[in-house]
This record gives sequence, C-alpha cells and structure tokens, in this order.
Amino acid sequence: MLKPEVESLVPSQSFDRRAFVKTALGSAFAAAALPVMAQAIKTDFAGLAAGEVTIPSGGFNMPAYRAQPEGKTNLPVVLVVSEIFGVHEHIADICRRFAKLGYLAIAPELFARQGDPSSFGTIQELQAKLISKVPDEQVMGDLDAAVAWAKGNGGDTSRLAITGFCWGGRITWLYAAHSQQIKAGVAWYGQLVGEPTPIKPRNPIDLAGQLKVPVLGLYGGKDTGITQEQVEKMKAALAVSGDPFAKASTFVVYPESGHAFNADYRPSYREADAKDGWQRCLAWFKQHGV
Repeated sequence: MLKPEVESLVPSQSFDRRAFVKTALGSAFAAAALPVMAQAIKTDFAGLAAGEVTIPSGGFNMPAYRAQPEGKTNLPVVLVVSEIFGVHEHIADICRRFAKLGYLAIAPELFARQGDPSSFGTIQELQAKLISKVPDEQVMGDLDAAVAWAKGNGGDTSRLAITGFCWGGRITWLYAAHSQQIKAGVAWYGQLVGEPTPIKPRNPIDLAGQLKVPVLGLYGGKDTGITQEQVEKMKAALAVSGDPFAKASTFVVYPESGHAFNADYRPSYREADAKDGWQRCLAWFKQHGV
C-alpha cells in the first residue's frame, strides 16, 4: 500500500507552556497539548506548497493550513478536521502526509471566530472557554467554504473526502450527513452520542439515517470516553436506518488502544494501530473514488 513519506521519528523540540508564544498556523504545538513526546513525526516540505491561507466564510476571514504537491492542479481534496487543540503542528503534519500522496489537504481553523485554541494552557480551560462555544451550524458552513476555496485553488472537488480526529471525528460524521459533495469520510475516535444542546443539537447517532456518504470509524477498545457500548449503539443505529450509506459504513476497533491513538506527539500514541488506521483511511478514500 501507499505510505506517507515522513522523516524518521526523531526527538521533538522541547516546549514549555510558560514560554508558549503565538506562531503561524500549524508551526507549533498547542499549549494545552504540551509536553510533546520525542516520537512525534515530522513530515518534510519537499515538493509541496504548504502553509497558512485565508478562506472567506460568511463575512469572516478564516485561517486554514493547506498542503498540496507544488505546481499541480486537479488534485483530489481531503478536509482535515482537528482535535480540540485546533490546527497545530500535528494537524499540519497530517496535511503534508496527504499532500505527499497527491492530495490537496486543507485544515480550516474552525475555532477562529471564538478564539485561539493554541493559547489555552489546559484542556479543561480550552473546553470551557472556547470549544463549548463553537456551534455545529457554523462549522458546517466553514467546511463548505473550505471546499469552495479548494475548488478555486487546484482541487478537484468531485473527488472530495473528509477525515477528523476526536472533536474532528464527531464533525466528520456530521459533515457526512450535511454535504452533497463529499465521497467518503473517516472518523478517528469521534464522539457518537450525547445530550443535545443549542449549539450541538444533534450527534452522529441522531443522523445515522441521513448519511450522504459512507463513513469508516476508527476507535480504541480501551477508550474510556467513547466506550464500546456507545460504538455498539452507533452500529445498531446504522444497521436499522435503511440508509444505503449507513449500511456501507463500518467500524474498526483496536482492542489495545485508548483515545487519541493516532496522536504521535502524545503518550496515547500506539504506532501499530495508527499505521494500520492510516492505511485503512487511504484505502477507504480510494475505494470510494477519492
């Protein structure tokens, strides 16, 4: 199978929350994600056009990180949706991994209207003061804007996919029920069930019968937040929905992994499962024409 061209695993730069300063999108790790583990993967920029761009969305100039093969057009497009930490170095690196394989990968900073996710020192503070204030409806519109931008900047949006991690995994399920354009989705350990709120009126399980594309769910068997009971509930909802895309959706559960097993900069990283998930993600996109 195709494999991303990445450098060897090398010790990452040392970071300190107290010394954290704002840098360009995707060029540093979020403060709440520190300290960074030495295993963090670093994908080079050779042959790529990569960096921050600005996308107009509903009267707002939304920052995004994009990576694509330099000088190439008519590229398949993949939306990359971040964890709660926003578009920090890990998400930018994932975009470059896709770009090395010929994709235009774009990761919009979907929290930008409400604040800067990189500036919060703890996960608890980040959740309470920023993430909890970002409406799903806003996110869907911003992803649509990212697709429009990609179409005008070298992307072939008839070959469009989405993938997301944790917070972005939930958004992947939602966007699969929203967009008429995408061909496939891959959700990494995204929330499946939950109580509705004004800004999160529906969760993936509520939309199981409304998918417009098939979704591959990659989940950890030891995830204490997104439990196997919740995964089974989502599987059942997909099975009885009558929606052909729901029936075409599937899960892969890694028994020995917990949450965030693909986050190579964190202690939760499980290399074998992350690599297997990456290959399954690529194969899923290829299977569905992206």
